[in-house]
Amino acid sequence: MEALYHNTNRLLQEVTSYDLVKIERSHTPEEYSEAEAVVVQKLDAIHSNCNRLDILVNKEPPARRVNAKYRVDQLKYDLQHVQNSFGMLQHRRQVRARELEERDALMSRKFTTNDQQDTSILLDHELQHHDKLGDANRNVEELLGAGANILQGLRDQGSTLKGAHKRVLDLANTLGLSNTVMRMIERRSTQDKYILFAGMVIVLLCLYFALKYL
Repeated sequence: MEALYHNTNRLLQEVTSYDLVKIERSHTPEEYSEAEAVVVQKLDAIHSNCNRLDILVNKEPPARRVNAKYRVDQLKYDLQHVQNSFGMLQHRRQVRARELEERDALMSRKFTTNDQQDTSILLDHELQHHDKLGDANRNVEELLGAGANILQGLRDQGSTLKGAHKRVLDLANTLGLSNTVMRMIERRSTQDKYILFAGMVIVLLCLYFALKYL
């Protein structure tokens, strides 16, 4: 199990520190496709390894099972975070590609004159207007994507906290902790829940005002 865990953690670090950066810095479609294929392959391998680790955790001795389960859950949480970042990069790439297609279509458009009335088309003005609209649309989409990732991260943290709370309770029963310490842990869990809800409300308010004024 240790070898598989360290190999999976190494793959996660490679994707985060190198592969995602390579995707973001790619300049040609070929470079992007190659880097994207590598990331997809590694993420599939990481996901498969996490499933195998879930099985191996149950085979660990009882004294090590709680700690092993916590480490595997942390790997799965990190995997979710990397997948969210990868999805956001793909979305931004698609937005840029769509903008380039729209710009090329506008530039290649043929205009004809009207025999009865002279028509003057201010192409530069139209392009500037289109660029501003595209920038505003991209900013709003990136803000929505960031907000969705934040909300997903908050939900994942909530799930992690619930799992950690259950594991701490199990560990506390095993070690025979006092009732006072148990109450302190439960009170801290309640405080974390309030912080989670407050963070979600703040993010929703930010998204509302961003959409309202952009």
